[in-house]
Amino acid sequence: MDARTESIERWAERLRLAESQREPIEPLRDEIGADPDGRLAYAIQQANVAHAVAQGRRVVGRKIGLTSPAVQRQLGVDQPDFGTLFADMLYGDGEEVPIARTLQPKVEAEVALVLERDLPAADTTLVELIGATAYVLPAIEIVDSRIERWNIRFTDTVADNASSGLVVLGGVPTKLTGLDLKLCAMTMQRGEETVSGGSGAACLGHPLNAALWLARKLAALGQPLRAGDLVLTGALGPMVAVAAGDRFEARVDGVGSVRARFSTA
Repeated sequence: MDARTESIERWAERLRLAESQREPIEPLRDEIGADPDGRLAYAIQQANVAHAVAQGRRVVGRKIGLTSPAVQRQLGVDQPDFGTLFADMLYGDGEEVPIARTLQPKVEAEVALVLERDLPAADTTLVELIGATAYVLPAIEIVDSRIERWNIRFTDTVADNASSGLVVLGGVPTKLTGLDLKLCAMTMQRGEETVSGGSGAACLGHPLNAALWLARKLAALGQPLRAGDLVLTGALGPMVAVAAGDRFEARVDGVGSVRARFSTA
């Protein structure tokens, strides 16, 4: 094993230990150094994906992060990032989510796509993406960070599986036909209080823009999206911090509603 590979494995293990021991770690970016294209950060992420698969976890899709231009400017990047979704990360509408599975959880409402066809081309078109989408679901992504106090930059979040945590999915699928995801309004409430709002336009101008970026990116990397994959397209509004016992409901016009219910301990 060469020095570069040893470093990647060491950083990946630190992130795994942060999760298993429930102790966030200091940012990795200074130690990793210059990584303008994210190559090292994605190698760290992939090392942990490979480790998870070796432990029996099953990959079921991808998530897209950094879809807000404001967040991109904050982190000094000009493109989104992506992470991997595993089967054991998914919860159903209203199902209790164990707060102990998280470290520093925050929630954001999103539109999720489910594919019925592969997207193998690095120049995938919007027409092909629409044709490959079986249906959409409302989703609440529970983003999380193994980096203490969410003190992240691009390198940190990419290495940390795009700050992935858990996902709660609505249970009523909706076809894309006649659905304008750009204009769909989102409102999220914690109890009776409205805590977040936005629309599809907040997600790279349109949630399908984000999904198209992902399809092309993964195909170029030789890891194309496949039939059956779940794709989280990115936040429709600001994320909100979570406390034990919190209950959230997100409504996306035309797409439906989804509830996330956190355990008290």
